[in-house]
Amino acid sequence: MGEHPVRVDIDLLSGQWYAQQPFEQWAWMREHAPVYWDAKNEVWGVTRYHDVLAIEKDAAAFNSHRSPRPHGNPLPMMISMDDPAHTRRRKLVNKGFTPRRVREHEQTIRQICSSIIDNVAPKGECDFVWDIAAPLPLLLIADMLGFPPESYHDLLEWSDDLIRGTTVDDPAAAEKAMLAGIAFRQFQLGVIADRRSKPPQDDLVSILCYAEIDGERLDDESIIQESLLILIGGDETSRHVITDGMLALMANPSQRAIFRDNLDTGVEELLRWVSPIKNMSRTITDDIEVGGQQLHAGDQLMLFYPSANRDAEVFDHADELDVTRDPNPHLAFGFGPHFCLGASLARVELRVMFDELLRRVPDIELAGDPLPRRASNFISGPEAMPVAFTPAAA
Repeated sequence: MGEHPVRVDIDLLSGQWYAQQPFEQWAWMREHAPVYWDAKNEVWGVTRYHDVLAIEKDAAAFNSHRSPRPHGNPLPMMISMDDPAHTRRRKLVNKGFTPRRVREHEQTIRQICSSIIDNVAPKGECDFVWDIAAPLPLLLIADMLGFPPESYHDLLEWSDDLIRGTTVDDPAAAEKAMLAGIAFRQFQLGVIADRRSKPPQDDLVSILCYAEIDGERLDDESIIQESLLILIGGDETSRHVITDGMLALMANPSQRAIFRDNLDTGVEELLRWVSPIKNMSRTITDDIEVGGQQLHAGDQLMLFYPSANRDAEVFDHADELDVTRDPNPHLAFGFGPHFCLGASLARVELRVMFDELLRRVPDIELAGDPLPRRASNFISGPEAMPVAFTPAAA
């Protein structure tokens, strides 16, 4: 393994470590130990852009058959599969995310955004996380999946509990996550039974029930797992880009002033800046050298997207927000065979929400400090964010 610098303030599996936003530690790792060995957790951390990109492209050498979390067990969903199973599953689920379907959702997204802002505009203040950022992705994903409105509160709670349970240093959160998974499974079994009893409909659960590739259809358990992945992936990630994205714009008034005239590049920059998925895990299939370190078959490594997206070798002035940045080859959605299936939908969500916010509550500002960030080693963001603005009519 050779000489390898170590820092006591680096703990790649600690939820608290991510809650403090360890950009300084990632910068140190990129310079001194771009492939960092965390002996306590027995995992490698990959921090440079080109290393992360190369690993994402090479699913044969760096596979996903285990959990997307280090040292986890394989999950019965496509995020934890390699080819050929991954491609077959992805083709089936992709039937709900075609370009036509994404375009059709834009009007629904704008209606949801308008309704969300209507609810808070007359008040002149709100909690940005739970009153604005959280409802949009949850309501959209629930609508796409065809879930009844009365289930929305439970879905939000289950999604939140499941993400909190990904950290290794909170047994109580892990138990709540297990209970949330059980509750979602029972709920989803009822929805699936309803869809199978009816002719094909236009919602995503019905599409998953009837989608077919080479004579293969998804069974109930597979639909449960893939819809859970869609719920968590679509809910939590967009929520945190909206929240941390607005936080960045409020901290950079000059960038905020030109954002509405640069929505497309601006959204890409917020994705780079926030990088809501903090990491994904891969398992090494054969001995290989990465970033000057000798890695061995069976080793686990973590790909750090926030670090890759601040790599000065790729991004000029990488630590500065630039909503006109172009090109912007960020890795917020990953790359290669596991590139985020909902990337196009997420881009539409973000573009519409920020367009509506900056048009209708243009003077929105912080009204207090954001609460501490969620202690999760997977997806982390502020737990609350009080804001104020000039009251406006609904």
